[in-house]
Amino acid sequence: AEYAEQFEKAVKHLENLGGKKHIINFEPFFTAARLLYEGPWVAERRVATEGVDRHAMLQVIQDILATQEEARADDLFKAEYKLQACRQQVRDVLEYYDFILTPTAGTTYTIEQVQADPIKLNSNLGHYTNFMNLLDCSAIAVPTGFITSSLPFGVTLFSRAFSDARLLTFANLMQQSLRLPLGAIELECPDSSASIAGTGDRITLAVCGAHLQGQPLNYQLTERGGVFLEKTVTANAYKLYALAGGPPMRPGLVRDKQGTAIEIELWSIPTATLGSFLAGIAAPLGLGKLEVTDGRWVTGFICESYGLDDATDITAFGSWREYLLNK
Repeated sequence: AEYAEQFEKAVKHLENLGGKKHIINFEPFFTAARLLYEGPWVAERRVATEGVDRHAMLQVIQDILATQEEARADDLFKAEYKLQACRQQVRDVLEYYDFILTPTAGTTYTIEQVQADPIKLNSNLGHYTNFMNLLDCSAIAVPTGFITSSLPFGVTLFSRAFSDARLLTFANLMQQSLRLPLGAIELECPDSSASIAGTGDRITLAVCGAHLQGQPLNYQLTERGGVFLEKTVTANAYKLYALAGGPPMRPGLVRDKQGTAIEIELWSIPTATLGSFLAGIAAPLGLGKLEVTDGRWVTGFICESYGLDDATDITAFGSWREYLLNK
């Protein structure tokens, strides 16, 4: 019960730091975790230790290796299919959130308790972590407090593979703000000299034409994991042109002192897929920085000046959609 209270305190602390809490369905993660010890993956442990004398191992290890000995190749394929289903179910969750937060362990046992029932209690300790390798996740544990018996409690931040820099940045922010002593000793947590490695592996992208929702090139965003954020407008400093050529028809957005606000959509796209998206953009368009009405500067479509030679000024319509409806 005290550990549950500590977890809620950790959640509240992250909210106070500016985080937004969302509760998700965790069953696909637990299903994958059960496969680790209850499925044919035990055979992998036998392969890894086949050159070791069983009698030289701890009894608990011998007991684990002795399970699932009757498993067949069919069982492994069935388990693989179940694991792939779990991966499909958690993929969007791992893409969408900055990280998922769990207790690192739900409780702490004494050595004597673990020795009395090692398999069950070790499995309990891995309740929130046993799925990590099977689902290809990266994770980091952060100490967040102590219960009344002075035993420690901590949380784990995890996400998909290769999220290490982002997770380390959030974890460091959390640790530095909590300022806990180092374990059970009086030594204070030192100030971190680590640079901010970046708290996101997604980038906000502004689109104004053929990549808008419902337009012919929108799929280029969605197939790369793009997520719609909001519909808004640029600062009052842009002109919009209908470029020559096509299909598809495309607009060109140009910054101009005599311009106005132009309708845009903001999308979140993984930085890992941004390069392939950029490579598919045909001249005279490219990506650069444009100003949103609220003062933010985001990555978005810009147009080189030579592309305006045969273009039509459609700024008066205020948006690409209005132009298509009224042209």
